[in-house]
Amino acid sequence: MSGPQPFVFQAGADVKRHAPATERNRDVIAKTLARLLPAEGLVLEVASGTGEHVVHFAKMFPALTWQPSDTDPIALASINAWRAESDVPNVRPAMLLDASADWPISQADAVICINMTHISPWAATVGLLHKAARLLPPSAVLFIYGPFNQRGVPLADSNAAFDVSLRQQNAEWGLRYVEDIVEKADDVGLRLNRVIAMPANNLSLIFRA
Repeated sequence: MSGPQPFVFQAGADVKRHAPATERNRDVIAKTLARLLPAEGLVLEVASGTGEHVVHFAKMFPALTWQPSDTDPIALASINAWRAESDVPNVRPAMLLDASADWPISQADAVICINMTHISPWAATVGLLHKAARLLPPSAVLFIYGPFNQRGVPLADSNAAFDVSLRQQNAEWGLRYVEDIVEKADDVGLRLNRVIAMPANNLSLIFRA
């Protein structure tokens, strides 16, 4: 299939993994985050994947402390390998965190989540919203990035094919509707601040506590 592909960890000899999409989207995401993140404090990244994003962001925002996390042991090893190689002092060791379960962290000044919602069960997105609402201070940001569906908005052909492919791989995967996420966010006291169109038919969803 041409177009977007989900990054899924496979067993292999190399500890440090690489997601091709990271180099394509990290700078435009960072530019968006620059308008949203606090000047200082702790940023929790949920589902950090390879660890490439968090290392890049830590270099661009050195006044912030970054806490990467993931539920996959292969991802945790990759995150820590990127962290060690880059030698960035403001990235903490990777934390084992399942978005749909209890979180081993009680406070953060911002939460970001990149390319998780479509390659995880819906319970992970619901958990992300619930837990972020509990640990974020008033007006703090929850930033969610990825491909999404929107009711009444035609889906790009590449995203439509991507959605079909995802659901064929795992019945619990697939592009989520923005409206469904907003509804769940409302239930826990998070308000949608902005929806930002991003390159390659992606969106950034900005919520505030």
